[in-house]
Amino acid sequence: MLGREWRSVGDLAPNDWRHGNPRFQGEQFAKNLSIADRLSEVAEEKHCTPAQLALAWLLRRHQDVIPIPGTSSIARLEENIRAADVFLNEQDLNRIEHALPKGSAAGERYAPAMMKVVNG
Repeated sequence: MLGREWRSVGDLAPNDWRHGNPRFQGEQFAKNLSIADRLSEVAEEKHCTPAQLALAWLLRRHQDVIPIPGTSSIARLEENIRAADVFLNEQDLNRIEHALPKGSAAGERYAPAMMKVVNG
């Protein structure tokens, strides 16, 4: 997860697709890392991982959304399941939304070629 494992683009594997992702470039990476750090602080206070915090926020804030998290291992699956046990009150939800207001991620979501595919 951004902010925990990767503190610079150099921390990514040489063939990692994020090397070409605008959100992992220069100033955008630094801004997004700062956001991730603020969310990690909230997660630490709630005794959960940032991924669990994100899933708990989705589950609590959006009753009509069913998250489909990436699950690369049994450990990640178990981590994701435990997100249902993370309690977020209204103050927590507002704090998360203040730390990461809609549209605050820096940089385009994908490189231009991929944006053409996504927006097809």
